[in-house]
Amino acid sequence: MMVAVEFGRLWSKLTKDWKMHLEDSLAPGLTEGQLNVLELLLVHQPMKPSDLLVFLSTTPAAITTLLDRMERGGLVSRNRDDNDRRIVWVTVTEKGNTEAIRGMEIRDAYIGEALDRISVHNQQLLVYLLGKVANS
Repeated sequence: MMVAVEFGRLWSKLTKDWKMHLEDSLAPGLTEGQLNVLELLLVHQPMKPSDLLVFLSTTPAAITTLLDRMERGGLVSRNRDDNDRRIVWVTVTEKGNTEAIRGMEIRDAYIGEALDRISVHNQQLLVYLLGKVANS
């Protein structure tokens, strides 16, 4: 069980450091949560707010609040469906696209820097092992 304790401690430190670095580096134009939404939209847009629920572990109210902020920040636009006014489609704006690219570059550089402390072989092994743990 010592391994579980040590893994938990390291995982907690890693995720806390990662979150703090991302939030600091993305500010003021973007948060980590907004970056996640932009990435989803870039792959699947247009999406309905309810479509985001499948990918994000949160509530419909929280998604509405997040989209409100993102729309005010000029990152996304929401438009009513032409055929069914009850449906709202969310798409990424030009500014949102620019911020998404900036955010992904910041995140990937940070992760790359951390992974560069170990060999390419060990990086692949780490990803493989984390995959095993994550899919158990």
